[in-house]
Amino acid sequence: MIKRLSLLPAVLVAATTLAFVTSPLLVPDFGGFDPDLFPVPQRDAPVQPAGYAFAIWGVIYLWLLVSAGFGLFARARAADWMPMRPALALSVGIGAAWLPVAMVSPLGATALIWIMWATAMVALLRTPEHDRLLARAPVGLYAGWLTAASCVSVGLVLAGYGITGQTTAAILALLLALALSVATLRFAGNFPEFGFSVVWALIAITVAGWDDATVVTWLAATGAGLVAGVTLAASRRA
Repeated sequence: MIKRLSLLPAVLVAATTLAFVTSPLLVPDFGGFDPDLFPVPQRDAPVQPAGYAFAIWGVIYLWLLVSAGFGLFARARAADWMPMRPALALSVGIGAAWLPVAMVSPLGATALIWIMWATAMVALLRTPEHDRLLARAPVGLYAGWLTAASCVSVGLVLAGYGITGQTTAAILALLLALALSVATLRFAGNFPEFGFSVVWALIAITVAGWDDATVVTWLAATGAGLVAGVTLAASRRA
């Protein structure tokens, strides 16, 4: 009985990760929040990254799936893998339901993605020191993208519900993303994959607004450079 229970966390992570990775099959045409779901329709919002940026999900899905499989078959009872598993299972388990919610409720999806982010960050901070490429790296990439995506959602909600204008909402969202990212990289540990995800998102926001070159564009570009520098500094310290 004890041996069976010790397998449960690894099985749970594998099952929820599989559900998460296959969830796009339920919503194959999702291309972001429907602009008309907001009281103030969000078309061409400056906080939105260029479409190519979402290709990172393919890497995230595959890497998390490989990690879950390795954890199940090679590290099922490894003591140093256990601490991250409850939070990771909760994060990807919620993620499996995120797309259907996002199709009908941006506000509900924003609430869910912040829970996904918080639990992913807990999992990241509890990842094992060894097996980096199969534990810390995929969780870091996932948590980094969620950091950017959750802040983008905040920007869309602020503007979409008429709380601020689009430019102000985008600036606030970017400042929040930068604060969370720099704090994580500066004080929490050496997570280069986390930093890469955030930089990827910020560059995509820069590319999306390059033709207009607004303050949002320049803030995103500056932020990308800042996060990249802090990521390199953290790696050197490590």
